[in-house]
Amino acid sequence: MSESIPATMRAVVVHGPGDYRLEQIRVPVPGPGEMLMRVEAVGVCASDLKCYHGAAKFWGDEHRPAWAEKGRTPGHEFAGTIVAGDERAFRHHNVADGDRIACEQIVPCWECRYCRMGAYWMCAPHDMFGFKGFDGAMAEYMLVPERAIAHKVSKDLAPQHAAFAEPLSCAMHAVERADIHFNDIVVIAGAGPIGLSAIAGAREKNPLKIIALDMVEEKLDLAARCGADVTFNISRVDAVQQIKDLTEGYGADVYIEATGHPSAVAQGLDLLRKLGTYVEYSVFKDQASVDWSIISDDKELNVLGAHLGPHCWPAAIKLLEDGKLPIEDICTHQFPLEKFQQALDLVGDSSGDSVKVSILPGLG
Repeated sequence: MSESIPATMRAVVVHGPGDYRLEQIRVPVPGPGEMLMRVEAVGVCASDLKCYHGAAKFWGDEHRPAWAEKGRTPGHEFAGTIVAGDERAFRHHNVADGDRIACEQIVPCWECRYCRMGAYWMCAPHDMFGFKGFDGAMAEYMLVPERAIAHKVSKDLAPQHAAFAEPLSCAMHAVERADIHFNDIVVIAGAGPIGLSAIAGAREKNPLKIIALDMVEEKLDLAARCGADVTFNISRVDAVQQIKDLTEGYGADVYIEATGHPSAVAQGLDLLRKLGTYVEYSVFKDQASVDWSIISDDKELNVLGAHLGPHCWPAAIKLLEDGKLPIEDICTHQFPLEKFQQALDLVGDSSGDSVKVSILPGLG
């Protein structure tokens, strides 16, 4: 490309929990096998907010060391245009100068036990854009290392829609973990970005019925447009009883938890039938406590975790490019880089005014 690359750029820098600052720093210079990307959009994830607020998962406690790093630029849900790189990098990623890409959030080491067995998303060092090892996309430019996994995305998509490939791929992995069958009753708790994406992914599996749970009517309306057959506002009805009434008292076959609220864990165990499947996707700020005898002696449940979006990125990007999601109404708010704090605060607003909040560094 003939694009002129400046020497410095604006970037958000993490100085610790609750202390993120917009600073002027040097634009990174790609080395052998690396690419420079001009950031077009970066989504603000609930995990970004939990890191900002100092959750132990990121900053450690008496049971675990800190994982997140100070001095990093946050932002792991992104899309942008390649503006520099060498032939080695282009060949490795099968891209060209000027292509739009989105990258998987994990930057695998490709050497640990998990990477060697093919489970790169569980990489032991667990370097991840915006948290550890590599700077993220709340900046005008960012470096794409050779170890990263890049995917081409159509330039016809709006930037914030292209960046939505990350949460969509994550939710689709949760759907894959659920092993959904045609005759299943599937319940998805939460109609935020992950929940809505899980509904869309589950719809592609075509189960008998998809039920969405949330406390905000507007989000439940979106859930129906993403493919939910039935929606329940848990602040207004007893959703557990409603689901048991719909299933002759047995309960649902599959439950995907996408709220991050501890109460949704017990809810899922309660509404599942015996031998049902529980899939946990959320990142929790607070610990959840449940009666484990429900999992074992009472119901013999399959309880599965899901992390990141391995092998689901091509399908997620195709779903976006095919226009199968009400993406204009999912990507509700876009902010310029200088208003990153407002973006974080909006994601943390429990009133439900936003669904997906994004930062567009080029937004005037």
